[in-house]
Parts: sequence; C-alpha cells; structure tokens
Amino acid sequence: MLIRVSLEQYEKEYLSPYAMLSANSKGRLVEEEQCDIRPVFQRDRDRIIHSKSFRRLKDKTQVFLSPDGDHYRTRLTHTLEVSQTGRTIAKALRLNEDLVEAIALGHDLGHTPFGHAGERALNKVCPFGFEHNVQSVRTVDILEKDGQGLNLTYEVRDGMLNHQTKCTPATLEGKVVRFADKIAYIHHDMDDALRAGILTEEDVPKEIADVIGHSCTDRMDSFIHNIVFTSQGKNDILMSEDVDKAFKAMRQFMFERVYTNPVAKAEEGKAETLVEILYDYYLHHKDKLPEDCLALLDKGEEVERVVCDHISGMTDRYAVAKFEEIYIPIGWNKL
Repeated sequence: MLIRVSLEQYEKEYLSPYAMLSANSKGRLVEEEQCDIRPVFQRDRDRIIHSKSFRRLKDKTQVFLSPDGDHYRTRLTHTLEVSQTGRTIAKALRLNEDLVEAIALGHDLGHTPFGHAGERALNKVCPFGFEHNVQSVRTVDILEKDGQGLNLTYEVRDGMLNHQTKCTPATLEGKVVRFADKIAYIHHDMDDALRAGILTEEDVPKEIADVIGHSCTDRMDSFIHNIVFTSQGKNDILMSEDVDKAFKAMRQFMFERVYTNPVAKAEEGKAETLVEILYDYYLHHKDKLPEDCLALLDKGEEVERVVCDHISGMTDRYAVAKFEEIYIPIGWNKL
C-alpha cells in the first residue's frame, strides 16, 4: 500500500467527523498525479514553504516599521505563530493539521511591504482595489513559479482567501486559522508594544484582563483553551460568550492604543506615499517591470493589476531600494 493511502486511511479512522479529510479534497485547479508519500494538504504545505513569496515574508513589516531591535515580529514570524497556534487547536480537536498549517503558512503571501500601510496605499490608487487575502490566492494561482502557480487544493485556497473576520471559510480548519490569525497578532503585537514601551500590562482594562488574563502568555492560553473546549463535538469553531466579548474588546483596545498609535505609526504616512509613487512610476513605465510581469501583460492582464503584483511582492527593503534608485540622485563618482 502506498504511504499516502495509509495516511489517508489513518485520517479516516482518527480525525473528527467534522475534519476535512485529505482524500475528500475537491482537488486542484489543474489535475495532477498524486504523490506516493504525501497527502494533498501536506504537499500544499511543502509547496508554500519552498515558494519565493514565503521567503520574502521575512523582510515585510508586521506592525512596527524598521524597528530598532532583533525581537520584533515580521510578517514571517507572524505567519509561523499563526501556524503554531492553529496546529495546537487543530490537534486538540482532531482536525486536519496539514490543512491548517498550509492555510496558515499561505494566508499572508500576498501582503504588501510596510504592512497594512502598503495595503491601504494600493487599495487607494488601484482602480480594482487591493486586499491582501485576495492577492495571496492570486500569488499561489498565477504569480509563483514564473507564472505557473503552485496549483494548490481548493480547501487551502479557500482558507487563505477567507481568513479575515468578514469572511467565512468552507472548512473548520479554515475557521481555526481565522481565529489563530487574530489570536497571534493580539498576542505578539501586545508583546511588541510592551517591548517598545508603548503600553504596560496595567493599561489593559481590568474588565478584559480579569476574563482572559493579565499577561500575553495568560491571554494566549485562555483563547486557545476556550476555543478547544467550546468547540469540542461541534461542527463549528467557537469561543464562549464571555471570552468572545473580552477577545473583541482586547482587539478594539489594540486598535486604539497600538494600531493607530502615533508613535508606532509615525512613519506609515511616508510608507504609503512611497508605495503610491512607485505605483504611479510603474504604471507609466511599463517597460521597467520585470519579465514575469511583462509576460502577464502579454497575456492580457490589466496593467494596474500587474503593477500591484509587482509592488505587493516587494519586501520593505527592496521597495525602499527601488525608490532610491528611481528618485534619489547619487554622486557622479558612484555611477
């Protein structure tokens, strides 16, 4: 018996009746021969980890632009924390860990440089709008592997597309990642804010802390345990009413005190302007786009969308370097 088949059989015997089984996947955009070792979601996980867009996450902002210190989160460390949190919940609920991990590792592949500042800038200037979750799916469908895409399964792509609060994933594994994303950023953004001196634990309102904990570790533990025990035996992923209320209040507190904090966000206006200027430049200098983008134009893709592809794929460092190359004069002796 093939190893993959035996693993699929194990899933059928062990996983929850509400889990998404690898053998029951709706399949890929393009049908291909199955791996003899790996079930489909494990294979998707591997494809994401080996992608260029995944590697670029290490140089993309999470919350703090160019922070002074080695321990602040980046988009990559955020992604890994989402994966770890999601897998913990999935294992406890006997859901498909491979599917959770693949969705988590892929959910932010389409994110812009400079975090949500870059996303706001592209959404403002592009006539089609810009949302990083949609771009993440476009990245794995069209942009990766020199235009071939990664050809991921429907369930992974659905989870990536629907990881935001306003969306509803088709699988419980996707719902786990949607929660894990928020748990991770509330946890690590608070930790980074404490490290930066923007907040202290005493700033967290007592009515929130008394429900979910008085430290980052306690809150993480509360969220995960509550989801596991509230969701057991149910065809849904839920928090209890009191913890859900505190969770939303904590999220609102973070938006008010960190995500819109003038100290934490002092440079975001510059980042947005930089992205808008780069967008305008490439829109009017299509010949300066890289070959993979030119190939998309040759296929009939709209130039505005292709320019968004190019800029959203940039790291913070590369975006700044391109801006300097295009607009900042250099000394004659460096030419």
